[in-house]
Amino acid sequence: MIVAFGTYDAARHPRVGILVAGLRAHGYRVDELNRPLGFSTAERVQMLRRPWRLPLLVLRLLTCWLALIRDDVGHRRAHGAPDALLVGYLGHFDVVLARLLHPRTPVILDHLVFAADTATDRGARGLRVRLLHGLDRLALASADVVVLDTDEHRELLPPSSRRRRASLNASRQPPISGIQRRSTARRAVVVPVGAPETWFPPPRRDTDRSVRYRGVESTERYLGDEPVSRHGGDPEPLRVVFFGLFTPLQGAVTIARAFADALPRAAAQGRPITATLAGTGQDHAAARAALADTPGITWHDWVEPDELPGLVAEHDVCLGILGTTAKALRVIPNKVFQGLAAGCVVVTSDTPPQCRLLGDHLELVPPGDAAALADRLLTLTDPAALAAARTRAHAGRDAVRPAAVVGPLLDALAARGIHP
Repeated sequence: MIVAFGTYDAARHPRVGILVAGLRAHGYRVDELNRPLGFSTAERVQMLRRPWRLPLLVLRLLTCWLALIRDDVGHRRAHGAPDALLVGYLGHFDVVLARLLHPRTPVILDHLVFAADTATDRGARGLRVRLLHGLDRLALASADVVVLDTDEHRELLPPSSRRRRASLNASRQPPISGIQRRSTARRAVVVPVGAPETWFPPPRRDTDRSVRYRGVESTERYLGDEPVSRHGGDPEPLRVVFFGLFTPLQGAVTIARAFADALPRAAAQGRPITATLAGTGQDHAAARAALADTPGITWHDWVEPDELPGLVAEHDVCLGILGTTAKALRVIPNKVFQGLAAGCVVVTSDTPPQCRLLGDHLELVPPGDAAALADRLLTLTDPAALAAARTRAHAGRDAVRPAAVVGPLLDALAARGIHP
């Protein structure tokens, strides 16, 4: 039995839900002890920039921890000690509590983001960043297994955290001290982010049928749930969606400049493009300014998490990230996996982790290059080019399902004698 533990919010940050679903798909029993903190990543970073707001975070955290302690005591009385604890994303503090409550149980930390790295990417400097480096080190010292999303993020770990050792049971034999035991036993495991099953449209049987597509009657041949060809009707706009927190990592301003270039050119060529942008954040005002005089833009400041998959699935193309920051070159964002799951063509930056994992299924453009993105969108207004891109994207969808991405974590659990 594995217990997913912490103050995570799977609705806002689906990563831990993906890990839980993947483990369950392979036969593991996973119980959840979860008291969501209620603060987003952006809100936490803002608190670090405004230290006078930190007491609110501390108070909320202590309230959630008291509830988690009660939940943990009750769960152990009812079910016994777990084989392992999985501490969910943004669990830098929660992993310390998990270690204190279960000093001899393997603790798995989903360290999807480094606190110092995220704050630096969003403009923080100086003492705040140094304090966050200390928080990262404390979190890593409290975990037996550290789960990351890319090899590039694994390289940010201290050498002892990257070291692959024998199983936890073997490492327990001469326990010099708790922290020393964990640092020699810890394994860094790279598990891609993946997409929740809620992002995958229900499958359709292979069939020839008449459908009404955006108001145009046509005939489509479906292979699984992928349309292979479409005939009839006037040209329809290529519908493109971008959603996110408008951070430098995401390259929101670059995306806005690309839209400002591509949409007028596409309209002049008789192959129009429309764009939907959802979310707010650091670069939101600059992106809106870049698109102030551009027709064909729809803005959504907020979309409920359970409505977002449907919104994205209504579009032909989902954009990933175009940022040029150091972190932007190390990550594969949620929206890349989610866009593929929703059945979209995904256009994102040509970075080592994205190219290595999903390069055959993505449309890649240079980071920070608005002109290249605009040109790629214009290319995709051609029906043949769009159909080919859809075929490439569809071939990668199964690779981003929860049951597929958790493979390395299954190996790490098996190495510690933890089986379904």
